[in-house]
Amino acid sequence: MEELVGHCTICGKEIYCENGFFDGEQKDGELYCHECVGMEE
Repeated sequence: MEELVGHCTICGKEIYCENGFFDGEQKDGELYCHECVGMEE
């Protein structure tokens, strides 16, 4: 089961919660996909 959580702040990729696991990262209220995390600064 997957549920759309939101979109990456940098690239706009859809971020999902899949089987209870968040497929991305949240920092300071912003969502980031795994590819863009660390590029937020």
